[in-house]
Amino acid sequence: MKSRHLFTAALLGVIAFSACKDNKSFTITGVVKNPAQAKKVYLLQADSTNISVVDSTTLSEDGKFTFKRQSPYANLFKIRAGGVVFDLIAQNGEQIEFETDLKDQAHQYQVKGSEESDKIKEFNSLSNKFVAQNTTLMDEFQTKAQSGLNQDSLVQVYQPQVKTIMEAYSTAVLKFVNNNKNTLAAFYAAMSLDPREYEPELVSYADDIKGKFTSNATVQRFVQHMDKVKPISVGHAAPDFTVGGIDGKEVKLSDYKGKYVMLDFWASWCVPCRDENPNVVRLYNQFKGKGFNILGISLDKEKDKWQQAIAKDKLTWQHASDLKDFEGPTERLYQIDAIPSNFIIDPQGKIIAKNIVGKDLENFLNKTFANL
Repeated sequence: MKSRHLFTAALLGVIAFSACKDNKSFTITGVVKNPAQAKKVYLLQADSTNISVVDSTTLSEDGKFTFKRQSPYANLFKIRAGGVVFDLIAQNGEQIEFETDLKDQAHQYQVKGSEESDKIKEFNSLSNKFVAQNTTLMDEFQTKAQSGLNQDSLVQVYQPQVKTIMEAYSTAVLKFVNNNKNTLAAFYAAMSLDPREYEPELVSYADDIKGKFTSNATVQRFVQHMDKVKPISVGHAAPDFTVGGIDGKEVKLSDYKGKYVMLDFWASWCVPCRDENPNVVRLYNQFKGKGFNILGISLDKEKDKWQQAIAKDKLTWQHASDLKDFEGPTERLYQIDAIPSNFIIDPQGKIIAKNIVGKDLENFLNKTFANL
């Protein structure tokens, strides 16, 4: 009987403790050691479009501060002190303890009371390793460029090295995301990937987190966007469309059934598009005899400028346009939000590549038409 009373008392103690917990807000109590000239601490919050300051407070004489804020769902917050920013993930009901030393050049910090914050710290440590590698390369590049070495030659040396670092970083991020799918930290890690290069992985990740983080508007916008992107991602059948040709006749994607075709979204006013055009012209001339076709779809709104650019850049393939910038029905169907954009479609009508340019496009076409 005595043990039963002890259990009951312990249970009542837990209930009483839980009842005293404020589930309508979260609290961050922090200590900033060696603040030097830093007098204030700022709290920043991420929303669906940006990150903004939502609170600030003055440091006490011993470097302490407190923030109390409401967030009904787990969300990204940042503490800024002395020009240094520290990431946290917080939600109502959490009592978070934060500590850092502004003398620490590595900007390390400790967090208690938030498992999600531990995960965002883990991701930041991963990210900082690759940032440091990239910074070292950029410093070397700048030093050699300032010494008088040819900058174009230096770019040829250092660009592949930067690309290697970015590829290693992306591989590490994907591993982190896959190992932590149920955390918000994984979402913010995924958002650091190049959405064009890693679209299939992001589509798959969006499928994995459907039904999770339902109160977080930023996450839900991402999931909804990936739902729209999925039908026009690699491996899916390219949706058919009809668009006005430059000669006034209708052009349909189905006209290319049984052929390889690249949909090339561009515009006369798009500098990167025009810079890429000589490469596309060269590759078209090299592979058209093997069955490579291009349908250029312009986002121009003025037909004269569109026609002039075609003539000047010597684009000898078929051209069409809705003449409605990014708001044309073809552009909306293919979720075009940046140009140049391209889709390579095989004879069965399946998308086999997206948004590849330069040497990557050449390598892809060499592989595709190797035996043709």
